[in-house]
Amino acid sequence: MAEAKSPSGLSKVLNAAWVRPFLFLVVIVVAWDLSIRLFHIPAYQIPSPGDVVSVLISDWPELLRQSWPTTYATICGFLLSALFGIPVAMLIAGSKTVESYVYPLLVFSQSVPKIAIAPLFVVWFGFGIIPKVISAFLLGFFPVVVSAVQGFKSVDPDMVDLARAMQGSRFKVFCAVNLPHAMPAIFSGLKVSVTLAVVGAVVGEFVGSNSGIGYVMQRSIGTFDLPTMFAALVILALLGVILFWIVDRIERLVIPWHVSQRDDISFAS
Repeated sequence: MAEAKSPSGLSKVLNAAWVRPFLFLVVIVVAWDLSIRLFHIPAYQIPSPGDVVSVLISDWPELLRQSWPTTYATICGFLLSALFGIPVAMLIAGSKTVESYVYPLLVFSQSVPKIAIAPLFVVWFGFGIIPKVISAFLLGFFPVVVSAVQGFKSVDPDMVDLARAMQGSRFKVFCAVNLPHAMPAIFSGLKVSVTLAVVGAVVGEFVGSNSGIGYVMQRSIGTFDLPTMFAALVILALLGVILFWIVDRIERLVIPWHVSQRDDISFAS
């Protein structure tokens, strides 16, 4: 019986999780550059990739310095969304009365554009970091609640009844059955939340700020400095990817059994 051939080194590299998105990104950048050359798009409309890379290299210290307030507001808003979102989801999933009062209001709140209410935060809290944190919190809060509610509601009632029949207290049953079963859904919401928190922080900086990547973008728009604006967008994209990756690493540490099953399914497909 012939042994299955082991994958070659090139095949392993091509199957790595980061290679395919990187190759697709290269294709997008090449298409971007070719479009500018073929259609003669002026630089004041769309800058070339070379101009954006040049700004990233020359202005990297300044962009890095401006990224710190955005990162700080994003992380604080994300942590608040997790800190408040998961307990609210527990209350909604555990009580029909709470769900009937709170859940419709949460859905209604998402129809209000955050850019419309962000100026109120500046009026109430000034031009400091607090309005940016609140904006990041508001955008990241809803995905955590929705995902966590679905996770807690998807727990098999028979498993809960079995744990209670074994003389388990309400807290012990929650820690042993409800919470582990809901963790995959909770982390799915956290991954969405951390990327939306970046958007929320930038929205807060657009409204009123003298620092941060949002401030850099607003200043660049006013002076039609599109290469700097695109460079700021690259920084924001990198920030979102890094924070998403950190949450994914934490998920692998907290619920390794679920991640291994997910990876096996992805590899098989």
